[in-house]
Amino acid sequence: MTGRSASSPRSEDRKALVVTGAASGIGKAIATLAIQQGWIVFGSVRRDADGQAMTQALGTAFTPLLFDVRDEAAIARAVKVVSSALGSRTLTALVNNAGVGYSGPLLHQPLQEFAQVIDTNLTGPLLVTRAFVPLLGADQGLSGGKGRIVNISSIAGKVGQPFAGAYVASKHALEGLSEVMRRELNLYGIRVVVVAPATVDTPIWNAPERSIGRYDETDYGSAFNKGVRAIVDAGHRHGLAPEDVAETIMTALTARRPRLRYAPAQHFVAEQALPRVSPSRVTDVVIEHALGLVPLPHGKLIGIKA
Repeated sequence: MTGRSASSPRSEDRKALVVTGAASGIGKAIATLAIQQGWIVFGSVRRDADGQAMTQALGTAFTPLLFDVRDEAAIARAVKVVSSALGSRTLTALVNNAGVGYSGPLLHQPLQEFAQVIDTNLTGPLLVTRAFVPLLGADQGLSGGKGRIVNISSIAGKVGQPFAGAYVASKHALEGLSEVMRRELNLYGIRVVVVAPATVDTPIWNAPERSIGRYDETDYGSAFNKGVRAIVDAGHRHGLAPEDVAETIMTALTARRPRLRYAPAQHFVAEQALPRVSPSRVTDVVIEHALGLVPLPHGKLIGIKA
């Protein structure tokens, strides 16, 4: 599937956005909001049915692109679709949003699963950026303003939550990658902004929820279940709505002088400020007692499986 062409983009001066992970959550919300504000949107989906559903919901201003952010060949095909639709114009913006969030103790989570998180959340944005950066203005032959990139990070890009090691590692790394990207792409006049929300109520919590009980045979069993239940509950009950994050992303895409990093939250002080300013040892103690991650009795085996 290459997607349907947006409504006469060659003859219009409408802003154009590419967003990854557009089928649900933040990606779907930003696609919807951008179209409401007059943009045309190209959104990546991994299933043809999702692309059809999005097109039916959003109309001809939305063009689905079928690719996984880990698949370079599929990304390259998507670039051709966008390039054909834009003609000689630049792409206004790229939002690297696609991500996964599998949970598990670092000593036990399957390495293949850990690698999938890193590949999707970290290498994926790099692959997509490399592919689309000519359309964002690195190709000096295109007309129009320089594009802008928003990388979707998380509070996990600054704070290490137990049992979310793969996700935390990917988002910490994405923050660093974004900083380097911002400085390197300045050569082409392309701005790079990080949007790092606190907990958001999206389908990303489905994977951790399904993992409850998975590590019961390890020494982390009860602590893992307790920790996952707490964070999933917080995500569903107290998380930001994806639409709220979409508003912040649109600000990052349209502000004349955007911040380098936005950190939206339902309760900013509790969710963003305190976790970052509290002494690490204090946070360690709080987490240890909240989850029961205290030293085991002398002589007990840690229970690592081969």
